[in-house]
Amino acid sequence: MEKIEHKMVAVNGLNMHIAELGQGPTILFIHGFPELWYSWRHQMVYLAERGYRAVAPDLRGYGDTTGAPLNDPSKFSIFHIVGDVVALLEAIAPNEDKVFVVAHDWGAFIAWHLCLFRPDKVKALVNLSVHYHPRSSNMNPVEGLKALYGEDYYICRFQAQGDIEAEFAPIGAKSVLKKMLTYRDPAPFYFPKGKGLEAIADAPIALSTWLSEEELDYYANKFEQTGFTGALNYYRALSISSELTAPWTGAEVKVPTKFIVGEFDLVYHMRGAKEYIHNGGFKKYVPLLEEVVVLEGAAHFVNQERPHEISKHIYDFIQKF
Repeated sequence: MEKIEHKMVAVNGLNMHIAELGQGPTILFIHGFPELWYSWRHQMVYLAERGYRAVAPDLRGYGDTTGAPLNDPSKFSIFHIVGDVVALLEAIAPNEDKVFVVAHDWGAFIAWHLCLFRPDKVKALVNLSVHYHPRSSNMNPVEGLKALYGEDYYICRFQAQGDIEAEFAPIGAKSVLKKMLTYRDPAPFYFPKGKGLEAIADAPIALSTWLSEEELDYYANKFEQTGFTGALNYYRALSISSELTAPWTGAEVKVPTKFIVGEFDLVYHMRGAKEYIHNGGFKKYVPLLEEVVVLEGAAHFVNQERPHEISKHIYDFIQKF
């Protein structure tokens, strides 16, 4: 990892931290929640060794990226985030008309919208965990999730500013991240009010084989410095993002795509997800979807849990273009 270079780039009113390795066609890696550029450390090395330039930012509100107005969740709409990504591409790859994009979790949500808004920027997409879900024209997404899963569902609990942060504070970033990053239950994720993380089964005493104490400490140190508000604001802007994307209701994502999900990923087990992914719904809205891969035995953080497999899946797909 010592070969990875770190730099700051002025992007869309932010001072964005990026990690970079290799030379060749650019691959932009977009992380999810509660993660950092560091989530892609294995893939960056693998792809750089095979002739690509791997670039992974800390997104708005995360890690060493500064300048985001944390007290205003409306500044974390999908338009702000995609705007950051487009500005970053202009700054780091001005001579490339299109780049490869690889993304996970919230990063996948961002990547779907990047492809929806600016398909001219993306050569091909590999998305992990979160499938493309077309905008609903008649329901606020947070209200819809509340109706399906109740008020204790994690996305619903993340809505009130300062609320979940206050519950996390006495627990500490390391314990919060340990429980989240090692979570393997495909059932809905709940944070009952006042119970904090007690409602989640304890993480194993020994960390997963893919997450060492040193790696957990890297995440924990960064979140101790920044807090969780920036990361949580993505969830708090879901409703306004849904309102503002009304012109794209029914629109298709027209970029060559490969989708990978873990067998025990909680997103894969959301109501109706498997049927949508495998029975034609997904392909209808992503007509250039070339492959869906379900990794047996894997859970949500599949890019870290199965680094070599994911790296190879990415390489096998993008080398065709």
